[in-house]
Amino acid sequence: MKLINIGFGNMVNSERILAVVSPESAPIKRMIQECKESGSLIDATHGRRTRAVIIADNDNVILSYLQPETVAARLNGTAEGLNFDLPEGDEDE
Repeated sequence: MKLINIGFGNMVNSERILAVVSPESAPIKRMIQECKESGSLIDATHGRRTRAVIIADNDNVILSYLQPETVAARLNGTAEGLNFDLPEGDEDE
C-alpha cells in the first residue's frame, strides 16, 4: 500500500484514488453536496479553501486544500519525500 500526503499530515491510499479534480464545476459541487448529505465526504482541508477533490473507488470523496496538480505529482511520485510505503504485512484490508 502506498500512502500519499494530502496536506496537514493526512494520508490517502493511492491505490483507491480514481480521480483528482478541481472543485469549481457545478457537477463537482453537486457531488460534494450529495456526499455531505450521505456521510461519505471526508474534509481534510482543516478549514482552508478546497482546491482539490479526490474521488475514491469506495464512493468516498475527499477534500484537500492542495492544488490538484500537487496531489497528482505526489501520486506520480515526482514530489520527493511525500509518499509513504508501508511494510508488507502492515496493511489493513
